[in-house]
Amino acid sequence: MRAQELRTAWLNFFAERGHKIYPSSGLIPHHPRAPLFTNAGMNQFLPYIVGEEPPPDPPRATSVQKTVRVKGKHDDIEEIGRSPWHLSFFEMLGNFSLGDYFKEQAIKYAWELSTEVFRYDPERIWVTVYETDDEAEAIWRDVVGVPADRIQRMGADNFWEMGDTGPCGPCSELYYDKGDSFGDPGGPLHGSDKRYLEYWNLVFMQYDRQPDGTLADLPMKVIDTGAGLERNLVLLEDVNNVFETDELARLVDAASRATGRRYGDDAETDIQLRILADHGRTISFMVNDGIYPSNEDRGYVVRRIVRRAVRKAYQLGVEKAVTPQLVAATAEVMGEAYPDLLRNVDFVTEVVAREEERFRQTLKSGSTLLEQEIAGGASTISGDVAFKLHDTFGFPIELTREIAAERNVDVDMEGFDEAMTVQRLRARDARKTGADGEVDIDAYRQVVDQFGTTEFTGYQEYESKARVLAVMPTADGKVEIFLDRTPFYAEGGGQVGDTGTITGERGTARVLDTTYALPGLNRHVAEVEGEIEVGDEVVAHIDDERREAIRRNHTGTHLLHWALREVLGAHVKQQGSLVSPEYLRFDFSHFGPVTPEEMEKVEDLVNARVLANEPVRAYETSKAHAEQLGAIAFFGDKYGEYVRVVEAGTRSLELCGGTHVGALGMIGPIKVTTEQSIGANMRRIFALTGAGTLERVREEEKVLSRAADMLKAQPDELPDAIERILERQRALADENKALRAQSAKGDASRLAGDAVDGKVVARVDGVQPNDLRDLAVAVRDQANVDAVVLIGSPDGARVALVGASTKESGIAVNEVLGAAAKVTGGGGGGNNPTMAVAGGKDAAKIDDALASVRASLGIS
Repeated sequence: MRAQELRTAWLNFFAERGHKIYPSSGLIPHHPRAPLFTNAGMNQFLPYIVGEEPPPDPPRATSVQKTVRVKGKHDDIEEIGRSPWHLSFFEMLGNFSLGDYFKEQAIKYAWELSTEVFRYDPERIWVTVYETDDEAEAIWRDVVGVPADRIQRMGADNFWEMGDTGPCGPCSELYYDKGDSFGDPGGPLHGSDKRYLEYWNLVFMQYDRQPDGTLADLPMKVIDTGAGLERNLVLLEDVNNVFETDELARLVDAASRATGRRYGDDAETDIQLRILADHGRTISFMVNDGIYPSNEDRGYVVRRIVRRAVRKAYQLGVEKAVTPQLVAATAEVMGEAYPDLLRNVDFVTEVVAREEERFRQTLKSGSTLLEQEIAGGASTISGDVAFKLHDTFGFPIELTREIAAERNVDVDMEGFDEAMTVQRLRARDARKTGADGEVDIDAYRQVVDQFGTTEFTGYQEYESKARVLAVMPTADGKVEIFLDRTPFYAEGGGQVGDTGTITGERGTARVLDTTYALPGLNRHVAEVEGEIEVGDEVVAHIDDERREAIRRNHTGTHLLHWALREVLGAHVKQQGSLVSPEYLRFDFSHFGPVTPEEMEKVEDLVNARVLANEPVRAYETSKAHAEQLGAIAFFGDKYGEYVRVVEAGTRSLELCGGTHVGALGMIGPIKVTTEQSIGANMRRIFALTGAGTLERVREEEKVLSRAADMLKAQPDELPDAIERILERQRALADENKALRAQSAKGDASRLAGDAVDGKVVARVDGVQPNDLRDLAVAVRDQANVDAVVLIGSPDGARVALVGASTKESGIAVNEVLGAAAKVTGGGGGGNNPTMAVAGGKDAAKIDDALASVRASLGIS
């Protein structure tokens, strides 16, 4: 029975017995109480097991689960390649009862599958139970019929725990006796572990280990069994170790081809090749599931495994990259069982190859440093050297310890930890932002180092399948999402960033803006509903209508630039722009206002090109060639050796990285709405295109229609109707002026009658300053009046002061008025002694101001 046949046989057996088949979950567990990596089939069922969710229907499940055990409780990485059984990645065949059957049925299923489907010799099957589990022993002995002398009790080995905390319980393990040639007899408890191969573990899960170490009862009793696919293949294919089973043997062969070393020639070489086969498979699945090399958590583990594999190849004398071949072989061998791995093989290869390349750049010099330290006779690698290997040469500390152990040398871990602490403190102080949830520039650089820059697909499509490379929270509750490829245009060259959605299986992100975190690294600023996590395969979709409007405005900007140069002259240069979905703004150099006639010519030129509907073409070429073609560079943009050229019809040729329409007719009508100065020899225009122009026309038509209705005229009759109204208004104004003049004469005569020694000082409220001035002149022109000062408030708040005198009087009313204005909190008066105006702020002080005037003029 081969690997794929075993997967099928297992799932079919339990499906026929009422179990629902569940696909393997990813290697990143999503439950908060789960371990760092998915290490058992039960991880995906944790919400049911701990009582957070009701059991599914049916409450029976089966799966073939991808698992990784290279960190924490189950870390056996040093045994890989040397042990016949140990692997860092393996597949766990599992069946689960979530509050349904318990010990007896689980044991009966195990025996039936072992003896009737796998056809294991029942006389060679041994069983172990937990030291106090009388019930399980009785079921094996009395119900199944396993002889008592093949049932053994064990201690901690037969009490399964997910980790330091979480679900746990006694277990019963099944072993197969491979025969005398594999070691001493005595069963699993006393015999050789090479002879007695554990192939299935039945966990009777009933407890929940608390952080303080105590055991609490689970809400329900759970059966969680796990049978290693590779170990069972050893028995089914009758081979000596897991690396001789059908799939792993092909991976060992791939490692042999990648290194040029033949398997079987040398025992130590064989160990290295087995390690390469194992590690190549592990890193392929880890990266495929979204675990990328880094210096933190899961990423550190995959980095450690990649670099451990690279060193093994280096020890075999291999100078070229090996991981791409290992990834390709893994995808080929296991692609039938895991189609997503085959689908993503190019991406996985790129990530792993990039990591190998980075390490190979320092591996030789780092190895030399380490060898020099060991060759110098040191019994311990100092903490400083270990830290330098880690920080400068990229040696994970576990790798340094492994190399040192091979030479019987210790590593000063205390000194290493001290150096790491100092580095962390230094890095924290150097962060550009300190608020919780914010990220520093190093986090962006790490994304680029691991994956390179973002592949922009937005020139060709509005929707792209992508993979999430990083998700970084921000201080305001949003997230920054980084994808390997995206149709979202990042703000640049005057064009605003795209908006839209990023959708995965467990959630949707509403993208509010797209910018560059670093050159070429697109950052999607978003709000998330549900979950979007690293490694997720997602669909990135931009807002189609918004992008179409932006395209129209961007190509419209290019046409306006051309037309302005045609009309105003070649001195016109673009100095800035904004291309949004609502409008476009274009700043350019020019020495004076653009006249209405000139702007009309500009609009005529651009709209003529739109009607011509010439194609728009974008292509990449060398900067030198673009300059030869006469392409115009946008202000403020920086260009490399190769540039993108946009031909907007046959007239406009510019360097531009933005998005554009396919033909000029797609722009629609172009209308300049505003032209203004923004500085010396700098002008700015705002313009609309397409639907924006049409909407503007509609709004103007509505205004005209409303005005016509108000004037009871047709829109085309509005000028004549308005002229008639203006004529009536002028006539009324003349009539009103005459009436005011007549009224002023009467007021002037009355005020002149109150003159004291030829001087008139009076309060006149409710009259506007200009009318008050006319009244003062009229009073002065009355007989026997030498000077007049009138003060009042036109509106109850402000103060108006006016004075007039005859030349013969010799009275300087400007000085008199200036002093009075200060009393009301104002000023003025001017330099004309015979005619003066002033203003004040405090109307309550008008009477005080009048008293000041009377005192100045010597009247009471």
